Amino acid sequence: MERRSFLKQAMAIAPAAIATPMALGELAEAQTAQSVGAVPTSQKRDVGHPAPRGPKVTLNVKDLGATGDGKTKDTLALQLAIERCANLGGGEVVVPAGDYLTGALTLKSGVTLRIDEGATLQSTTDLVADYALAQVRWEGHFIKGYMGFISATDATDIALVGKGKIIGNPTLRGRVERATGLRYPALIEFVNCKNVRMEGLYTEQFGMWSTHPLFCENVTFKDVTFKSGADGIDVDSCRHTVIDGCTFDTVDDSISLKSGRGAEGNTIGRVCEDVLITNCTMSDRVFACIGIGSETSAGVRNVRIEKCKFVHARSHAIFIKSRVGRGAFVEDIAATDLDVGDMGLGFLQINNLSVGKDDGEASVPGEAGIPLFRNFKFSNVRVKDVPFLVDAKAISPQKPLDGLTLENITGTCKKGIELAYVKNAHLSGIKVTGYEGPLLATYHVTGTGLAGAVPLDPAKLPKGPEVLPKPKTAFELK
Repeated sequence: MERRSFLKQAMAIAPAAIATPMALGELAEAQTAQSVGAVPTSQKRDVGHPAPRGPKVTLNVKDLGATGDGKTKDTLALQLAIERCANLGGGEVVVPAGDYLTGALTLKSGVTLRIDEGATLQSTTDLVADYALAQVRWEGHFIKGYMGFISATDATDIALVGKGKIIGNPTLRGRVERATGLRYPALIEFVNCKNVRMEGLYTEQFGMWSTHPLFCENVTFKDVTFKSGADGIDVDSCRHTVIDGCTFDTVDDSISLKSGRGAEGNTIGRVCEDVLITNCTMSDRVFACIGIGSETSAGVRNVRIEKCKFVHARSHAIFIKSRVGRGAFVEDIAATDLDVGDMGLGFLQINNLSVGKDDGEASVPGEAGIPLFRNFKFSNVRVKDVPFLVDAKAISPQKPLDGLTLENITGTCKKGIELAYVKNAHLSGIKVTGYEGPLLATYHVTGTGLAGAVPLDPAKLPKGPEVLPKPKTAFELK
């Protein structure tokens, strides 16, 4: 499916499509060439992807020996139920009410794991005994680490559904095990999977990312609660992802969009594209509600954010970020109908110069290493007492931000808009009050709606490297 048609088609699907099978061919028949920013707001956007087909068999985990008593380790019975369901051609594995203490579980193709109301899957605390080790992606690089509490690799037509709970290992502290350097397990991790659905559940994770789809296609999160000691969802080099009606209470980014870091991510080249975030409520205690980057070395494109509430963040509601040495691009980002309040730093920050870890010799050198940002649109935004409305002055002069639309933004802020190195800017309907100083300050900005802007002092603009030198040894995957 062409990437620019995905969101247009997704928004036209009736709400029932989330629970109704639909073949990829049926989706493709309705595709259009319209870009994300041009989708009419009047269209339906209760979106779904091809869901797993109806159950062929239904298995109850208690019939295979699970106790649900909260004390007995039920790993074997739960995994046997999943594998038996897959071996019988797929279907549904039911986890009835009870507390199931379990090690890591692996989903198989064609299996829906239904966790009923009153049922909890609770991770054990013994990582060595109960979690598999593998090559995992961590902050844009592949390293050794533990696979997720619930994971799937190379699977199709899988789902986690129900009104129950998935609770991670409460002893996790931080993201990486200090003694070994191993990445801690995500709560849920899908790798190279197609047609994935997660719906209705309550999840809780400690110290590490909650949910990490990597290299996946057609992924839907619907009405899920994410409580996390780190990120909520990290959409990593995936295509066609919908996050609809979800609630986030996180300690790092609520939602993060990524595509790998430095020369490794750039060489692998798996773009993160076609993402719809709609009807979500986000609160984050340390960083941003939605972070795009800083791991953008294969590119991020075609993202729409709509009808969302940003109720708290220590930094920003939306932060689009990268650094010189990442390469690739972030393009076609559209956000509309947003409510924003209680932000520590501001509504929106854009920086393609200096955010994220420096890859050093493993960076993308030369002008190709400067990320290209283009075609960002933010409209119909209501802000309340944000410290900074828009901060977009940490932009590379070699690759200016090409295309920034800010329209119909209302409410109160303490500081207005600062832009540097932006071309094709279009500002209209900016009706905020309460700010000190100028509403708009610019440096090397062209476009419309810029009348009355005061000049920014170039000596005070953020600095970053112009380009990174070519390394002594060329990077190669190995």
